[in-house]
Amino acid sequence: MDLLFANDRRGEYPGSWYAASVDLPEARPALEGAVRADVCVVGGGYTGLSAALHLAEAGLDVVLLEAHRAGFGASGRNGGQLGSGQRQDQQVLESMVGMEAARRLWDLGEDAKALVRDLVARHGIDCHLKDGVAWAASSERHFRDFAGYAEHMQRRHGYGIEVLEREAFHALCPSPAYRGGLLDMGAAHLHPLALALGLARAAEGAGARIHEGSWVTGIARGARRVTVRTERGSVEADHLILACNGYLGGLDGQVAARVMPINNFIVATEPLGARSAEVLTRDVAVADDKFVVNYFRLSHDGRLLFGGGESYGYRFPADIAAKVRKPMLEIYPALKDVRIDHAWGGTLAITMKRLPFLARLAPNVLTASGYSGHGVGNAVQAGKLMAEAVRGQSAGFDSFAALPAPAFPGGAALRTPLLVLAMSWFAMRDRLGL
Repeated sequence: MDLLFANDRRGEYPGSWYAASVDLPEARPALEGAVRADVCVVGGGYTGLSAALHLAEAGLDVVLLEAHRAGFGASGRNGGQLGSGQRQDQQVLESMVGMEAARRLWDLGEDAKALVRDLVARHGIDCHLKDGVAWAASSERHFRDFAGYAEHMQRRHGYGIEVLEREAFHALCPSPAYRGGLLDMGAAHLHPLALALGLARAAEGAGARIHEGSWVTGIARGARRVTVRTERGSVEADHLILACNGYLGGLDGQVAARVMPINNFIVATEPLGARSAEVLTRDVAVADDKFVVNYFRLSHDGRLLFGGGESYGYRFPADIAAKVRKPMLEIYPALKDVRIDHAWGGTLAITMKRLPFLARLAPNVLTASGYSGHGVGNAVQAGKLMAEAVRGQSAGFDSFAALPAPAFPGGAALRTPLLVLAMSWFAMRDRLGL
C-alpha cells in the first residue's frame, strides 16, 4: 500500500478547514510524453516548491512532478507554526554536535524564518502570517526546564524568549492543564495551504513547469542524467531533487531507512465568537511539552485549530474528530459542547535524531525530508539549499548533510512496531508526570 493513496482521494485536497478557507486553483495538467529539463523535482510540498522557485529564478529549466496537487501533503495540512531554531532545542544540539555546529544550526533556523517571511512579502502570499508561538509546560519540572532554556538562549545566543509564570501564562492561555510557559515572539504562525499555493504560483511565475496528477513510478539514474518515469510520461534531467517527505514510498531505500512516515491529526471547531477568549487572549500559536505534542491556535475566522494524536500505520482512524477531541478536552474541558466542523489527518516524517535528513544520494541526486514536525521553516529552507547546491553553492546544504542520520533499527519491517512501543512508553511517562 502506498501512503499517497491510502487515505485520500486521488487528485483532491483533503477535507480540511485549510482547503475550505482558500480559493483552490484549477488542477494543473499531468505530464504527458517525454520532456527534458535541467532539474526534475519530485514532490509539490514546501521543499519541492521552494527548490523549483529558487532554481527557476536562477534561470534553470525546472519540471516539478506532484502525484496529487501542489500542497496536498503535510505542507497543506500542518499546524502552521513557523518555529525558531531546529526541532531539537539548542542545548540538545550543543551536546549532540558541539557548540560551533549548534550555533550554525541556530543561525540557519533564523535564516529559515526570515526566508519564509521574505517569500510571503515578496510574492504577496496572503497566508495570515502572525508573530508569536508559546510553549506550554504541563508540570513544575517542565516549567523550570523551560525557564532555564530561556536563560540559556539569552546568555549564549542573545535571543530573547519571555518566561511566563502560571498566572501570566493563564492570562494568555486560560487552560487548567498548564503550569506556565514561554512566549517566543520571533516565531510565527500562518495558513499552511495558502503558503504552499502561493509558492506554487511564484514558482510558475518564475518559469517552473508544475505537473500535478503525475505519480512517479520509477527513477533510472545515470552518470550524467536521470530519467524519472510517471504513469504517462518521463523527464530526462541533469539533476534530480527528491522532496517527498512522508510520501516517498519506495523511490529510494537509503532515504526510506532514515525517514519514517507517521500520521498526525487536526480539528477545526465551529467559530467560537466571544468564547475565543476561553482559548487564547492573544493571536499566538501554542505547543505543549507532551511527547506527542498538542498544538493549537485560533484561525482568522475565530475557530480553534487543535492538533493532537498520532498513528503509525497506513490508515487514518475512522473517526478523526473523536481521536482529537479527547486531548482537546483535556486542555479545554469547557469546550465539551463545541461543535467540530472539520477533522483531517496528514502524513509527516521523522528521523531518529529528530533533525532533517539532507543528503547527496549521487553526484546529481539530492534529497531533503524528515523535518519531524518543524517543517514550515525547515522545508522551505531545504528547497532553497538544494537549489543552491545544484548550482555549486553547498555550504548550507552541507551543514545539514553532516548531521548524524542513523537508520531506524529493524528496517522497514520492524521500525513501525518498535516506534509504537517507544511512543507507548513515552505516553505512559506523560500520564504519570515523569
